[in-house]
Amino acid sequence: MSAGGASVPPPPNPAVSFPPPRVTLPAGPDILRTYSGAFVCLEILFGGLVWILVASSNVPLPLLQGWVMFVSVTAFFFSLVFLGMFLSGMVTQIDANWNFLDFAYHFTVFVFYFGAFLLEAAATSLHDLHCNTTITGQPLLSDNQYNINVAASIFAFMTTACYGCSLGLALRRWRP
Repeated sequence: MSAGGASVPPPPNPAVSFPPPRVTLPAGPDILRTYSGAFVCLEILFGGLVWILVASSNVPLPLLQGWVMFVSVTAFFFSLVFLGMFLSGMVTQIDANWNFLDFAYHFTVFVFYFGAFLLEAAATSLHDLHCNTTITGQPLLSDNQYNINVAASIFAFMTTACYGCSLGLALRRWRP
């Protein structure tokens, strides 16, 4: 007791309580029944195809296509992690604003993939550019490399569009 007769309040509870995670997408396999889950699956599929096609073209322009490879491999990996966290239900265990993280992730990847798409299209457009390093003046890209790069450009565009759709859906969830 203190001198005035009032008691000392008890110490605060050492266990810190956090608000529950904020996520409006379902966890577990139900994520695959949503538009967002379908778009993430398409991002993984098309992004993997971009990665494979650019790698199979023997990367004739490493400065341009190296960035495309970096973006496609990194986005592929992080999209797999993102989908895996929802499929495993870890999003309900980790305290975070998942709606914002979903928006921030898809915004970032959309910007990078759009740049990668432009670089891949630019690399493809150099098909008829002749190199002066040989006497024959062969084109920079062989016909086979050109065809592969056209396919990679198309799939890079489709992947960018999927990330854009996911970005729009994430924005709606984050700012209702």
